[in-house]
Amino acid sequence: MRTWFWTLLLAVVAVALAVVLRSHSGNVLLLVWPWRIEMSLTLAVLLIVATFIILYVGLRLLAWLLAIPDRVRAWRGKRAQARDHELLERGWIGLLEGRYAHAEKDLTKLLDQTKVRTRRVLAALSAARAAHGLGEFDRRDRLLANAQEQADTDPGLIEATATVSADMLLDQGRAERALTVLGPLADGGARHLHTMRLLLRAHTALNHQEQVFTLARGLLRRNALGRTEADLLIDAAGAARLRAAAGNDAWRPIWKDLKAEERLLPEIALAGAAAFEAAGEPNEAARVLESAIAVKFNPALVAAYARCEAEHVSRRLAKAETWLHQRPTDPDLLTALGMLCLNGQLWGQAERYLLRSLARRSDAQTHALLGSLYDRLDRPVDAVRHWRLATAASMALPVLASDAALPAADTGSDPYRVDAEGGYAVGLSDTDSDADVGGDYPALPAAAAAAPVAASASDYVLDPDARVSKAQHDRALAPEDAPLARGTADIDEYFDSAPIPATAFDEPVPTYSPKPAPAAPAAKPVPPAAPVPTTKPPFKDDGSI
Repeated sequence: MRTWFWTLLLAVVAVALAVVLRSHSGNVLLLVWPWRIEMSLTLAVLLIVATFIILYVGLRLLAWLLAIPDRVRAWRGKRAQARDHELLERGWIGLLEGRYAHAEKDLTKLLDQTKVRTRRVLAALSAARAAHGLGEFDRRDRLLANAQEQADTDPGLIEATATVSADMLLDQGRAERALTVLGPLADGGARHLHTMRLLLRAHTALNHQEQVFTLARGLLRRNALGRTEADLLIDAAGAARLRAAAGNDAWRPIWKDLKAEERLLPEIALAGAAAFEAAGEPNEAARVLESAIAVKFNPALVAAYARCEAEHVSRRLAKAETWLHQRPTDPDLLTALGMLCLNGQLWGQAERYLLRSLARRSDAQTHALLGSLYDRLDRPVDAVRHWRLATAASMALPVLASDAALPAADTGSDPYRVDAEGGYAVGLSDTDSDADVGGDYPALPAAAAAAPVAASASDYVLDPDARVSKAQHDRALAPEDAPLARGTADIDEYFDSAPIPATAFDEPVPTYSPKPAPAAPAAKPVPPAAPVPTTKPPFKDDGSI
């Protein structure tokens, strides 16, 4: 818009100047000794404008040339800043993605090359976070020390370094060290939400109930903590404070300091009721429990409400029965009513409430109460039964079964058992030896011989040398030149022992010569071969096959 405005203004000025010069013709005389210059007015104006333009352009050009070093320096700074931003963005993206190794590499490179102090602190803290994710705590501590050194006296950088260090220390479980790091921030009045959350985590881990109670209240007031989480923290811390001061009257100021909605929390209500009971104010304790139960029904509150002296049973029983109209099938409430009736010695009502509770849930406490009731009523069988059920409901009882082992099977009379020699020991027992059986082993029946028989596991020998026969073992140990022992049966009966015909020796061996072979003489009669036995014994006399 400004460009258009100045362009229009210059056009108007040029037109006006042209009109003026056209209507006012004249000359311009310049006396510069020893020269005398005379020109028209139009030419003089044009020369003035041209001189102005030339001077303007020349001065701008000179300024541009003189600013070259600054521009080069600025260009280098922008290029370095772009590289730093690229490394920082890449490192943070890797850190958010969980790629801690790549993130630490980029951020460490940024820490080494950048010259800006704030960027160095940011790179060191980010690299420390990546090293923490990798579990490299020593390297993380070195990076944190580097960041603290670079932060110098800048309060913002000091606080950033402290909060990041405390967060990682809390993740590591070093709450005391984290509290030491956050100490200067807390003492200096720094009450940022993130710092308060870190302080809350540290004090919670160290069981500092006073600080937990104060910080949880403050964060809840500033809507920096969820209602459910804040109630849990306030409930636990407030109850711990009341129990710690229950030995004397120091709990009363703590109770008065609690807000009305905080007194209705379950743990605080239980601790307050216990404190009032210990102080001899059972009615106030009952009112505390009744108010808390009216807001949120809690079995622990109901059980505490049922524990009272006999003179307070009637009032509490009437109140509990009003709750029973709203929750007629609640087993915890029925058990509490049974306990109240037991305290008031109302045996019939106690039995009825406890049995109704057991009909909905098998509970160890209810069984124990029934056992005590039946013991009081002189019914020992029922009492023992419910006490046993209470024990079974409270723990897993083992099943005591007697162990029995079957005797080993006798395989000595198995007709198809394979003995250690590889044969079928028919009719042999485990105590019989080879010497007890004379001659060859009897042959198996045809059906038994055709079917494969599995070897007995009792006959299997792990040592391969023990699975050979004695004769084979002796032959293996004999010297090489010792004559081989022969059995009672001739080995030739297993082979064709017919003699070779004599004509086989007279017939020449054929060759590849071109001469024709001579005619063979007439064959002589061959004597009949020795008969071959049709059946063979399964074993030789010497034990070989």
